[in-house]
Amino acid sequence: MAKYLLLIAALLCAGVANADNSKAHAPTVVDSDGFKEPLSKLKFNPGLDQREFERSTLTALNIYDPLESWNRRVYHFNYRFDQWVFLPVVDGYRYVTPSFLRTGVSNFFNNLGDVPNLVNSLLQLKGHRSLETTGRLLLNTTIGIAGLWDPATAMGLPRQSEDFGQTLGFYGVPGGAYLVLPIFGPSNLRDTAGLAVDYTAESQINFLNVSKVSENHPEIWALRAVDKRYQTSFRYGQMNSPFEYEKVRYVYTESRKLQIAE
Repeated sequence: MAKYLLLIAALLCAGVANADNSKAHAPTVVDSDGFKEPLSKLKFNPGLDQREFERSTLTALNIYDPLESWNRRVYHFNYRFDQWVFLPVVDGYRYVTPSFLRTGVSNFFNNLGDVPNLVNSLLQLKGHRSLETTGRLLLNTTIGIAGLWDPATAMGLPRQSEDFGQTLGFYGVPGGAYLVLPIFGPSNLRDTAGLAVDYTAESQINFLNVSKVSENHPEIWALRAVDKRYQTSFRYGQMNSPFEYEKVRYVYTESRKLQIAE
């Protein structure tokens, strides 16, 4: 009797093993419920590569750019200038100056920039922001020794960015055609006009006599330009996309809308 039981057990084990082995070679069936295989529910063109996908996506994000041919040339110039001139100078500046000195330079120029920030906050009737910027100017210019230090931020008064382009947008002036400025980068007709107004206003206010002194010392403007690039994290080519121009154009346009609306 025991022999028969052993024989039956052996046959059952062999059957289970064969069944498992057959399952190993069987195709795996996955429920096409759209969750495990979401792409199966999409009507996808297998011949559509990544670049075509980006192009079709960015077409939906089109920005008014009648000067695109010219803007692309300027964008390419900015890319080469940044690669061959601006960034090497910034790297040299970073190499020869200690971090505390670079921070002091940035704080100083940021303090100067709070003057047009205050003017534009007042023009936009932003009372709370105007008070905060006024407090920043008073604290950083006095306790911070002409802005070399930034005690205002430590006291809960972060720096706000307001310009005349935003002021014009606040009162309903449209951005107009997209424009790429040499060196300065993305802009539009409204913001370019605002940039000129801000520059003129800062020169006329002549806060801390910097604008007047800079007329005979252009190296101050050069240092300010280098510091501005030093504080800007954007790098040409970092998107690793042939449609970087379109992406930058879209991001700039949308970010300006958000800045105006806040």
